[in-house]
Amino acid sequence: MQTHDDYFGMESEEKIQEDSGEMQLVSFFVGQEEFGADILIVEEIIRPMPITRVPNAPHFVEGVINLRGRVIPVIDLRKRLNSGSTENTRKTRFIIVDVDGKITGFIVDSVSQVLRIPRHTIEPAPPIVVEEIDSDYITGVSKLEDRLLILLDFRKILTKREKKALNEVDS
Repeated sequence: MQTHDDYFGMESEEKIQEDSGEMQLVSFFVGQEEFGADILIVEEIIRPMPITRVPNAPHFVEGVINLRGRVIPVIDLRKRLNSGSTENTRKTRFIIVDVDGKITGFIVDSVSQVLRIPRHTIEPAPPIVVEEIDSDYITGVSKLEDRLLILLDFRKILTKREKKALNEVDS
């Protein structure tokens, strides 16, 4: 994996074997909460770049960017998760992910590290959380030494209606 000041390249990561008992995640912050997402769908992490606004886009879609000739929709994960602040800082990053063959950028407050966590440390999300906030995108919670890590599934972060609206933004 390449690492330099502008982005963490994650294009050639090898798949972790299912029977290894480990999961490899990218951890990041949205507000004060730390989240993790499967590294296998993360293409790269970049510094913020100019966003072109798209009229009539859903409130959490910031617009599109031109990333090396590809037009990519950008979602503000802070707005999508209702975390409050949407101010960019020097730590703000765009996580570029491949969601079912669709490349999408997600704005997060900061990216902390790549983690390998034992699968036995992952517990299902408490049912009250998933039911109350309609969040099947929270796949579990991992107990690390000194903190909890909320696991997100970017494939489920948008509802079917939101995915349709995003496709309209992209076309």
